[in-house]
Amino acid sequence: MALKGVLNADIGKGIINRNIYGHFSEHLGRCIYEGIWVGEDSEIPNTNGIRNDVTAALRNIKIPVLRWPGGCFADEYHWKDGIGEREGRKRMVNTHWGGVVENNHFGTHEFLELCRQLECEPYINGNVGSGTVQEMSEWVEYLTFGGESPMSELRARNGQKEPWKIKYFGVGNENWGCGGNMRPEYYADLYRRYQTYVRNYDGNKIHRIACGPNVDDYNWMEVVVREAGRFMDSITLHYYTLPRDTWADKGNATGFDESEWFATLKKALRMDELITRHSTIMDKYDPERRIGLIVDEWGTWYNVEPGTVPGFLYQQNTIRDALVAGVTFDIFHKHNSRVRMANIAQAVNVLQAVILTEGEKMLLTPTYHVFDMYKVHQDAELLDLSVEAGSYGYGDGKIAAVSTTASKNKDGRIHINLNNLNPNAAVEVSLDLRGLKDGAYTVSGKTLAGKSIDAHNTFADPENVKPQPFSDFSLVPGQLNVTLPAMSVTALELSVKG
Repeated sequence: MALKGVLNADIGKGIINRNIYGHFSEHLGRCIYEGIWVGEDSEIPNTNGIRNDVTAALRNIKIPVLRWPGGCFADEYHWKDGIGEREGRKRMVNTHWGGVVENNHFGTHEFLELCRQLECEPYINGNVGSGTVQEMSEWVEYLTFGGESPMSELRARNGQKEPWKIKYFGVGNENWGCGGNMRPEYYADLYRRYQTYVRNYDGNKIHRIACGPNVDDYNWMEVVVREAGRFMDSITLHYYTLPRDTWADKGNATGFDESEWFATLKKALRMDELITRHSTIMDKYDPERRIGLIVDEWGTWYNVEPGTVPGFLYQQNTIRDALVAGVTFDIFHKHNSRVRMANIAQAVNVLQAVILTEGEKMLLTPTYHVFDMYKVHQDAELLDLSVEAGSYGYGDGKIAAVSTTASKNKDGRIHINLNNLNPNAAVEVSLDLRGLKDGAYTVSGKTLAGKSIDAHNTFADPENVKPQPFSDFSLVPGQLNVTLPAMSVTALELSVKG
């Protein structure tokens, strides 16, 4: 029996902020070095040291914003070490991620060149954990001040006469943990102090971002918003999806069984509860919803691939990860009045990466394809869509079998995404279409599915999991009937003929 649903095409529920589709790039493992930065002298095709294949792939999914330099790395990063002639830059030990030597060849100028090539907004995370107020203040001056000053003159000597436009600036990262093991009361006071010196120069308006809670630390959210809410534009939330309840053995990225498939998707769906409860606390102090919630670290986290450096967090990416991404986007859309940005961890070669590289080779992961299938929702109007979720059970547990979302873009095209979380059976969905303008409509679609629960792409077989044309639907007056393949992400476009 088909699951019933209703799409009210004439009932809008706010704009889906394009920054929900943001990305995160930390100095961790092979994300920056090898994944993004290869240097001008590399045999890998590059533009100003940044590899061309990766930038082309990221441009294709319309990456709106990129967060850098961390992560835990941000609160031990001293920005002046990463400017000037590269060979003269200070070397440092990356104590958080593998103990490797960081040569600082990729710094402020290189990051902003990357953002220029990607045509995306930079989101810079400042150092509160081991940095000073002066250091953060001078970084903002170096970045954005166009007049005569020590930092603008230093910037000009390093080849950038004109200031950059920087919109997003984070004041610390994970200060409850790797960013200083602080109490929320202490961080709230530090935030109030540091953000004072994150100044707006020459018409550049900075969106100040406070460090928010880890997972369900509701006390952190309560204290920081209560004590510092009027000084912030947004606050962050971090939540990673692990199959198992232990960091020592998180579960594997491939070769897992259905119990871990089920556990992973169940935990991914918890994002809805976390956003709901944190939003309720924010509403208490910010009923007008001026402050945005930024989920600037999210995604799956597994054991590293065998034979790789543990601190590099390199993992494979399967159809399971694609579904985690799909249901997470559906949740972000649902909470679009509060969620203003999200940054998946991470862009290349780390955790739930959209791109993997191996020397000169590059492949697109199943998660990449979900970003590609969902990019149509960027800055579109969320539509009122309700669908019976059904149920998918394993053992004694049950979760929703289907997750959905829909939006309408400026051209009037309607995009519907339907995710089938059941790895064993197809699901039929019957949608009543209401509020459509008169005229004949056409439907087109594509789907991403796997032949096994750990189906993934490899450098030997880089297109094993990729979107395929989808036509298992029927459109009759006032109704759209769809049969979703098992474990699949499906995208449909509904548009007026002619």
